[in-house]
Amino acid sequence: MQTAAPEAMDINRESKATQQLYGIGRKECDQFARQCLVARRMVERGVRFVQIYSGGMDNQLSWDGHEDIKGNHEGFAGETDRPVAALLTDMKEKGLLDSTLVIWAGEFGRLPNSQPGPKPGRDHNPYANTAWIAGGGVKGGVSFGATDEFGYKATVNKADTHDFHATLLHLLGFDHEKLTYLHNGRRYRLTDVLGKVIKPVVM
Repeated sequence: MQTAAPEAMDINRESKATQQLYGIGRKECDQFARQCLVARRMVERGVRFVQIYSGGMDNQLSWDGHEDIKGNHEGFAGETDRPVAALLTDMKEKGLLDSTLVIWAGEFGRLPNSQPGPKPGRDHNPYANTAWIAGGGVKGGVSFGATDEFGYKATVNKADTHDFHATLLHLLGFDHEKLTYLHNGRRYRLTDVLGKVIKPVVM
């Protein structure tokens, strides 16, 4: 690790064209761009699980727009749009995307109604959320599920966390109904007693 890790994280070994593709040096996205480029370098070196964050701090320093939802989400969308597009493009060009599952998700959505204030925000919404996946075994250009006209509750093809996990496990080659672990003398499934693979999104 003392020799391998520094090399893997040295983005200066990448061409200027690649760095520009990710947005390295651009004020609005430099930090996240570096994370995405390091993620690709780690994947091509055999690292099996890589997790990166956009935000990850308190409220306005994260996607938690309780105040100024417009400014908050515009800022973080600007931070992530170019680097994520570059990551998918770069991995596809290098032949890594077919064997790599890319997951973009948070733990909840945002309510459609505003929180009061000079720059209104939005509170957490546990009834509707959006996530996207790409790469390893995922059908491109497919969406699944929809909310009501206000974006308040999922109403069409509702899927919950168990379904999402079952689908991810399926894409990783596991049968979520058979994969179990022992705890307190009893075998448990990773998706509890629930979860169905969302078949329309997998090849």
